[in-house]
Amino acid sequence: MSKKICRILSVCICLFCGVVAYGQTGGAYGSFSPYSIYGIGNISKEGTAYNKSMGGVGIATRNRRFINILNPASLTARDTLSFMADFGLAESNTIYRQNLGGAKLISGNNTFNIHDFVISFPIYKSSAFMVGITPFSDIGYEFSSDVTEGDIIGETGNITYTNYGEGSLYQLFAGGAVTFWRRLSLGAQFIYYFGSLDKVYNMYYYDSSFRSVNNGYNLLLRGVTGKFGVQYEYPLGNDLTMTFGATYRLRTNVRGQVTDYSYANTSETTDTLRNNIDTLGRSSGLKFGDELGIGISLRSGERWSVEVNYLMSDWRRTGMEGRPGFAANGSSVFTSTVSHSVRAGFEIVPNRNDIRYYLRRCAYRAGVYYDTSYYLFDGNRVNSLGITFGVTLPVFRWYNGITVGVDMGQRGSLRNNMVRERYISFAVGFNIHDLWFQKPRYD
Repeated sequence: MSKKICRILSVCICLFCGVVAYGQTGGAYGSFSPYSIYGIGNISKEGTAYNKSMGGVGIATRNRRFINILNPASLTARDTLSFMADFGLAESNTIYRQNLGGAKLISGNNTFNIHDFVISFPIYKSSAFMVGITPFSDIGYEFSSDVTEGDIIGETGNITYTNYGEGSLYQLFAGGAVTFWRRLSLGAQFIYYFGSLDKVYNMYYYDSSFRSVNNGYNLLLRGVTGKFGVQYEYPLGNDLTMTFGATYRLRTNVRGQVTDYSYANTSETTDTLRNNIDTLGRSSGLKFGDELGIGISLRSGERWSVEVNYLMSDWRRTGMEGRPGFAANGSSVFTSTVSHSVRAGFEIVPNRNDIRYYLRRCAYRAGVYYDTSYYLFDGNRVNSLGITFGVTLPVFRWYNGITVGVDMGQRGSLRNNMVRERYISFAVGFNIHDLWFQKPRYD
């Protein structure tokens, strides 16, 4: 491996480890949404910037120039001597609106974080391996309200209630794949979930003669699961190939602990009112939902491809409803349900080998998606709809490049006191490629 590639990988690893550590100790939002108050927060959008710029497709993708983490079976679509890595960044800007009691509420927020780091290399001929880390879910919210009843204020002074949450669950994964008879590829992936989530709700008295109260939950969670993938390539002639793909992720038994705490504060002292620790084991009944995905793609050599994916994840009977630390506080009712996702994407490369016009060597992508969340908000589905665009800019030699993706969409609605989120998100991926195990002909 070249010294330049080694330096780049070292910097990427140090940056990602630093951000994960910072996120675990607080202060870094992976996402920001009032809906993340329930369960384990918002499920992160899977995939690298390459997948995101095509609407999130990847179950039937076979592209030797990129690491596709959505289906482990795709690992064998590569040059047999190639070492590959992907380092991704994510940034999002969101406007929130809500019609509540005749009042129109509006606010905004933006987040920035490292999203993924993945490396992949060949094992033997038609087999390959990958290891990486990406977010699995994120919590990020903050809102407050003031007591306005005059009789209460007259006795206690002004009171402010605040709610905020932060934290992320990450998935560390390692997978391998092998191809049989040149067309059938099978892959498997080991996944380890870990992370910390904090949900805090405080009552603050402005009058120092009253003690303010800090309440909250700290969720320290971990779990192990597996994911399996299959892809089958069917040549149609005239350089056209149709690929069928499927993935299945097992349901996860969650372990860890949930700390339920409450402290009363004055300017000089802090008293512990409650500090209960609930240990989550196999008998706790807490689970992450399983997921089934299918996809089909049509590819014309290395010039263009089109793909459609469908995913379903069952979060019923996961044990989150009514469980302290997972159920949301307040009058709103969240219910676990089955989530669905439909995605479609398109990629075109005018002329990958053009030596005169640089823009003809770039890969251009677009996509659309429609998602439903794994929960109901007061019986209402929280849907997402968006369009994506992206481009990969070739740099240096081989398949090295910089991928930039844009995601514009809407989540939720203004009906039934729901919050509508309109967002524009950016994803940047650094695609690193090098050749290993080359034997020089001359010394």
